[in-house]
Amino acid sequence: MTAPVDPRTGWELPAPGAMPRTADLEPLVTRVLAPNPSGMTLDGTNTYVVGAPGSGQAVVVDPGPVDEAHLAAVEAVLAGRDARVVAVLVTHHHGDHAEAAQPWGTRFGAPVAAASPAVTGPAGRVLAAGEQLRLAGTTIGVVPTPGHTGDHLAFRLESGAVLVGDHVLGRGTSVVTHPEGDVTAYLESLRRVHDLGPAALYCGHGPELTVDPSAVLAFYLAHRAFREQQLLTALAAGPCTVGELVGQVYAAVPTSLWPAAAQSTRATLAKLAAEGRVALDGDRVRAG
Repeated sequence: MTAPVDPRTGWELPAPGAMPRTADLEPLVTRVLAPNPSGMTLDGTNTYVVGAPGSGQAVVVDPGPVDEAHLAAVEAVLAGRDARVVAVLVTHHHGDHAEAAQPWGTRFGAPVAAASPAVTGPAGRVLAAGEQLRLAGTTIGVVPTPGHTGDHLAFRLESGAVLVGDHVLGRGTSVVTHPEGDVTAYLESLRRVHDLGPAALYCGHGPELTVDPSAVLAFYLAHRAFREQQLLTALAAGPCTVGELVGQVYAAVPTSLWPAAAQSTRATLAKLAAEGRVALDGDRVRAG
């Protein structure tokens, strides 16, 4: 087995911890980095302010955690655009993306829109796949991308860029947790975004991907296939526990990330079990 090569290794991306707090990515989009860095959130959560210049309106995507400094930074961007918020969009329900959604919706007097009513609140709007949202002088397409979570959405902009939330990260690969995540759905979603031919991927964490977004999506698909093959190869030598599989497959990964790796491993094993390729007995796994 040969591990697929991440095309981003040859790109000039900001070093970890070096992303600017605010960046104009294109005329439609400004990114504001939330101050919540961690091993899982990378530099922090990326909040996006989207709207046509001169429209006087903006959409906030993934407000992130409740944090006064982050709110102030977003409001400074809005003031610079002379724009009021007309909607708060959320890619999925995880707190590092959605915690501030309803508080900010109340503050801005704007509806919250997402795939889950738990995120939108009673006054919000549940989005449907394929909707075209005409907001802030532009059109935003709603793209279903379940897998990381069941309620995950991406948003396609008129420029061809796609705001992908946690579906794709600016560095590394996304975690598909178990039992919340679904690897089969995740792979289908990767193909769906790939087929859009995105001009750029604006990620929920890490830097924006603009050099060759389709190559990153192809790498993500290849990486998942590689992990599956690693698990099947390990199990060909005999039954293993999930912990033993993580120790073999993720030996080169810092042990601090092994709990997340165990979640992705369980999600992948659930897919393989559904296909009859492995058999699960509690925490013990054998080849099918």
